[in-house]
Amino acid sequence: MKFRLNRNDKKQQETLTPWESYQRKAAAQRKQAKAPRWVHQAKRIGDKLPRLKHQRNRKLVRRLTILLTSFIVVIGVMVYLISPLSHFQSVTVRGADALSASRVQKAVRIRPGDSIFKLLGHTQRLEQRAPKRNSRLKKVSISFQRPNRATIRVTEYATAGYVMKQNRYYEVLENGIVSEQSVTQPKSGTPVYGNFKNSRTLHRMILQYAKLDSEIKRNISEIHDAPNKDDPNRVHLFMNDGNEVYASIPTFAQKMAYYPGIAAKMKQKGVVNLEVGAYSYPFTK
Repeated sequence: MKFRLNRNDKKQQETLTPWESYQRKAAAQRKQAKAPRWVHQAKRIGDKLPRLKHQRNRKLVRRLTILLTSFIVVIGVMVYLISPLSHFQSVTVRGADALSASRVQKAVRIRPGDSIFKLLGHTQRLEQRAPKRNSRLKKVSISFQRPNRATIRVTEYATAGYVMKQNRYYEVLENGIVSEQSVTQPKSGTPVYGNFKNSRTLHRMILQYAKLDSEIKRNISEIHDAPNKDDPNRVHLFMNDGNEVYASIPTFAQKMAYYPGIAAKMKQKGVVNLEVGAYSYPFTK
């Protein structure tokens, strides 16, 4: 710190010893230090003011940037939600045979025009619930193609035949479920089930039928429940080739695998008995 000296002080300083000169400077510094505290505080605050102002400006700019960014994001999301891009443009169904595309879409709960957010994050739940809404569906797989397309791949339960009720034929699926929809005439290549008074017995028979090869399935015309004292699970089949078959439900699928070979060796139409063992005999005249 510099101190101004008048002429008398300069003259006295010239006659002072170095020690005396040092003492005078120290006294002047102590006098300066005894100045009021607010003077020093004012100097310090004055030094800090530009820096505080700069920090405040930076915080203000940061807050404005965050608010503006958030506002833009919200507006962008709102515009996207109401735009066609956020709704399914197409929902393609593949693998369906008996079911129409609209019925599959109804079971899955996804249709063209629906929001894509009905699928995103909920794919597994929709796949699991669809077969419960339509008993024809065996398996459902949903895939999402950006930006707004979906593909539903399904596996259906095949038709295991028909049951007649009140002169109407009701379709029976290979999972044992009887359809609520009826037809006047059954489709060719599928059997008609008769005399099944117990729904559980019919269900067991259908599950056995589902295990057969396609060729054997197409050759069966009718399956009737025909229990007797020896075998309460006996069934009587009428074949499209003119033969008849007696079999037992628990071993039906296993034993029917031998039918094509047995029928090929028969010289005339007759009965094939698969209840115990496997043998045939011609019809009695």
